[in-house]
Amino acid sequence: MEKVLIAVPSGAPGGLDAQVGAHFGHCDMYTVIEAENGEIRKVGTLPNVPHQQGGCMAPVNHLASNGVNVLIAGGMGMRPLMGFNQVGVQVYYGADAPTVGAAVQAFLEGKLQPFTAEFTCGGGN
Repeated sequence: MEKVLIAVPSGAPGGLDAQVGAHFGHCDMYTVIEAENGEIRKVGTLPNVPHQQGGCMAPVNHLASNGVNVLIAGGMGMRPLMGFNQVGVQVYYGADAPTVGAAVQAFLEGKLQPFTAEFTCGGGN
């Protein structure tokens, strides 16, 4: 596996021990993990952006413009899922992971399934 930049919606203060946010666009922040060859190299955080400017596409564009190429999420609507597909960000379903670290480890081990339309919801809760 090459170098990837993974974002996971997180509760504050973020990090590998943070809880995975229930809905990608309404999280406190994103924990951003740089991984290479299946190993975590660097962990940081990226603040979320408000929905007012650009609606539910604002977080999609925000993550893509910051170099994220993989998102692990528990919930999102169909419009942002389509947006991620358009900007080349691969989205995986990680709602069952207890922490950001567990979600990332599952991804690195190839245990997460791609986020498909069946996982979408009507919006953030």
